[in-house]
Amino acid sequence: MDNQLKTEGKFEYLEIGEGTPIIILHGLMGGLSNFEGVQNYFPDKGYKVVIPQLPLYSMPILKTKVSKFTDFIKEFIDFKGYKEVILLGNSLGGHIALLATKLYPEKIKALVITGSSGLYESAMGESYPKRGDYEYIKAKAENVFYDPKVATKEIVDEVYAVVNDRNKLIRTLAIAKSAIRHNMAKDLPNMTTPTCIIWGKNDNVTPPEVAVDFNKLLPDSDLFWIDKCGHAAMMEHPDEFNSILNSWLEARKF
Repeated sequence: MDNQLKTEGKFEYLEIGEGTPIIILHGLMGGLSNFEGVQNYFPDKGYKVVIPQLPLYSMPILKTKVSKFTDFIKEFIDFKGYKEVILLGNSLGGHIALLATKLYPEKIKALVITGSSGLYESAMGESYPKRGDYEYIKAKAENVFYDPKVATKEIVDEVYAVVNDRNKLIRTLAIAKSAIRHNMAKDLPNMTTPTCIIWGKNDNVTPPEVAVDFNKLLPDSDLFWIDKCGHAAMMEHPDEFNSILNSWLEARKF
């Protein structure tokens, strides 16, 4: 996937297809490849799939927080000249998407969240491990999924590398603390953007009740469940995830 990345100014991103942009926001320990299923599916359905690389480890430490990543996404949308976009975010990416939708509703025609932080205070803190031995990191990574085999050696190696890189670890913990502090429960009832909530029934990071709360608090949302599925539905069940999302977009005429 790295070979397909475009670099323009300070932005590095993947862009495939033509049509309404679906901007995908990855999570704290998630890379662009987590959305390979979405990336391969939606360009054929008349959408432009865009995945910007979030500057998680390159911002000054004092700016390493949810609100600054939201500013970054707004800058990216303006830079690309997009009028209206669909935002899709997983975990931290969902949190950034929610805040962007609150602050810039005129830019966001629809919102899609899966395993999102923003409500459940201990979600980020519990899901991103501190420094530890390889087997500990492996167990933590496997816990993200219903099927531990989804946590391939490549995924575990990536997480292990992050938590053993002092610069990245400091920023990872700063982002996690920022996400915990930035609870959006009071904001959600005022956010009228149509929202699709797709959640794993077996999510250990952001448990199912979090999805129920998002659905209750957001005025115009639809909640869909994926069985035998953990925190990253688009990775663990890509076909079902894509089918649900495509049906919702069609029903909502997006």
